[in-house]
Amino acid sequence: MAKKASSFASLGGLVYSTDSGRHCPGCGQPVGACTCSSTVLPEGDGIARVRRESKGRGGKTVTTVTGVPLPLEELKVLATNLKRRCGTGGALKDGVIEIQGDHVDLLLAELIRLGFKAKKSGG
Repeated sequence: MAKKASSFASLGGLVYSTDSGRHCPGCGQPVGACTCSSTVLPEGDGIARVRRESKGRGGKTVTTVTGVPLPLEELKVLATNLKRRCGTGGALKDGVIEIQGDHVDLLLAELIRLGFKAKKSGG
């Protein structure tokens, strides 16, 4: 059986305050001053790596693009443009752009045309 919390400090921080309203669960700041979703560039060497994957996907082939040095909002726009260029579906998961199908060469050419440093990764 779980032990009951004996004090407010053991609950893990401020949940709601009438002084400043709702607080962000990530940083504990008021929602208006939240710093969690600030535009932070992903870590890495600034080279976009394009590779073809099929492991763990039920035999389906997916082309992934990792390491693109853009903030999240611009990365969403880039993912949409790349999906449109390939004419297929895809997703953006944890900063990795996934495009359905084998489009390594097309994506490499498109990323270089857009001004990114891009490399083919894997086999």
